[in-house]
Amino acid sequence: MFELDLSADIQALRHTFSDIREVVDVDAVRADIERLSEEAGAPDLWDDPEQAQKVTSALSHRQADLKRMTDVERRLDDLEVLADLANEMQDEDSAAEVRTELSALTDTINQLEVQTLLDGEYDDRNAIITIRSGAGGDDATDFAEMLMRMYLRWAEHHKYPAKVMDTSYAEGAGIKSATFEITAPYAFGTLSVEAGTHRLARISPFGSADKRQTSFAAVEVIPLMEEATEVEIPENDLRVDVFRSSGPGGQSVNTTDSAVRLTHLPTGIVISMQNEKSQIQNRAAAMRLLQTRLLLLQKEEEAAKKKELAGNITASWGDQMRSYFLYGQQLVKDLRTGYESGNPASVFDGDLDGFISAGIRWRKRKDED
Repeated sequence: MFELDLSADIQALRHTFSDIREVVDVDAVRADIERLSEEAGAPDLWDDPEQAQKVTSALSHRQADLKRMTDVERRLDDLEVLADLANEMQDEDSAAEVRTELSALTDTINQLEVQTLLDGEYDDRNAIITIRSGAGGDDATDFAEMLMRMYLRWAEHHKYPAKVMDTSYAEGAGIKSATFEITAPYAFGTLSVEAGTHRLARISPFGSADKRQTSFAAVEVIPLMEEATEVEIPENDLRVDVFRSSGPGGQSVNTTDSAVRLTHLPTGIVISMQNEKSQIQNRAAAMRLLQTRLLLLQKEEEAAKKKELAGNITASWGDQMRSYFLYGQQLVKDLRTGYESGNPASVFDGDLDGFISAGIRWRKRKDED
């Protein structure tokens, strides 16, 4: 006899979603949208472009927050109706559609639940990701490019805009480094758990001895912050170099010196930018990123000093946070959370949600200890 009884599953999802609504406070979100909409509609809004950008950005984020919540609520209601219809029609195809939507909705609600754990000062900001190749020669630069593609594919799967800001190509394979921005609600809070050293072990495609090669790449994740402009950088603290943007193999991709490299002399921080159309745009983008890093550095130093004074210095996550095995046993394993996947090809194609969710939950437990 045909029977599709998903009432317990749907009720469990409703209970979880109710807890999420309480944390998110949908009424407060609506109130924020109303207030920000009034500010955005003021005729003199763009007299102060910096403030206008803050208002419109905040409004966009809150509208996205509300849309996610209302979409899930609508899908839960629709799911119950579809389940009832499938039972009335005794239709297995409709039942399969309901089960597929139940699985998809469960994933969505789980992601929303994880987002409620993102309560850091900058968690709701967009993310700037920088990937740098480490030890391992051509394998390391190739691995760095694989990681870049992995994160860009993750953004693509979620329909999040991604913008490559700078790429330094290696002479052989892959890239020496790359910096790109991902625009999404809570992008920094979500992706910050990806920061650290990643290790790849495989039979090298660049050697002739068929020997296993281990290579490394570093992933840095920082928030994009409008208030970073508050950081004053004296001109004599900067060295500015301009050069022609280059593509794979070192070939020049334009005929003008539009790329910009900023070196902050007191800290040694180096920012390169080459993907904007003009030198002025590249310098402005590089300066903004430099200011963000200096602001974060200042806050990290303040936090470290507070911990030192409190006698509570804790170890960092460590150099190596995830390993990718592409020989023998096919495996990707996070060394902090224990989460793993036996399908490296899927992971490199952007299937990162399981790793990210496990990382966020792990970090929350660690902070509460």
